[in-house]
Amino acid sequence: MRSLLRRWTWIVPALALAGLTLTWGRALPLGVVPLVALLLIGAVLAAVHHAEVIAHRVGEPFGSLVLAVAVTVIEVALIITLMISGKEGAETLARDTAFAAVMITCNGIVGLSLLLGGARHRLVRFNPEGAGAALAVVATLTTLTLVLPRFTVSAPGAQFSGAQLAFVAVAALLLYGVFVQTQTNRHRDFFLPVDDAGKNIDREDHAEPPSTRTTVVSVLLLLVALVAVVGLAKGVSPSIEAGVAAAGIPNSFVGVVIALLVLLPEGLAASRAALRNRIQTSLNLGLGSAMASIGLTIPSIAIASIWLPGPLDLGLGPVQIVLFALTMVVATLTVVPGRATRLQGIVHLILLAAFVFLAISP
Repeated sequence: MRSLLRRWTWIVPALALAGLTLTWGRALPLGVVPLVALLLIGAVLAAVHHAEVIAHRVGEPFGSLVLAVAVTVIEVALIITLMISGKEGAETLARDTAFAAVMITCNGIVGLSLLLGGARHRLVRFNPEGAGAALAVVATLTTLTLVLPRFTVSAPGAQFSGAQLAFVAVAALLLYGVFVQTQTNRHRDFFLPVDDAGKNIDREDHAEPPSTRTTVVSVLLLLVALVAVVGLAKGVSPSIEAGVAAAGIPNSFVGVVIALLVLLPEGLAASRAALRNRIQTSLNLGLGSAMASIGLTIPSIAIASIWLPGPLDLGLGPVQIVLFALTMVVATLTVVPGRATRLQGIVHLILLAAFVFLAISP
């Protein structure tokens, strides 16, 4: 029994993949949905574990990129899958999911990390140069891709014209690529955790990095877990849409549910890092996921829109723009000092609660 418990991170991805094989392309009976959802959550938790193993091996800030890119793969796959269906609200699904990811990461993951770190360690420290640079990229990417379409006039509604969409997609990829190069090469020290004296911590002091064999196995199992997450999420998505409709909630809330699902690994990993007083790692994960959700998801959807049915509506509404602007102001005040308490965490969590409430009751 103990051996099985120790091997759960191997067993669960295999079970999830088996469940995906058995349910793929089939309408799920109501009684099967909870079991599939359980396998889905297990696959997410296993993905977190294996991503952390890889992150420990490669060190920061490379480790934070592993999960961010993996999560983006899940997000793009889910968005395209649901958009292909052509159901009502499909034209705004990319916008709703990407914006929800920004709000969940910048307010949820960052806020929870600061709250947990502040509660355990009182005053937490991080590198304001790295956090500030990441926040600036998030603000620029979100404004270019999700705010500007509301004000452009070349296409009807809140849409980009073809030329505008191509420009924004290229700009987003370029900006994300330059940030990654800065984070991992020229100014890598800006994104390393710091101790109470403000000195960079390059490696965890209490554990040896995993072996090459263990890392390779974790890479393979991470891929299996991510495939299972995408497939199982596709299977339960009709149940999610039906539940949202039955509750009388706007269809745009489906994007919030997708973002919550795909960002669960990031949230768990960031919370663990915060409890170890590695707030910079938590910020790398949170803000890095926001960047990946915009800088990689929007260009991918832009390319896919060539074949997808229907228009691609990216422009945010007035309420969303106000919440985004407030989030950026508060986040700037949070990262500038390079240290924070649980108060800042609570402020961000309140903003997340406001976003979720207004998504349910606009």
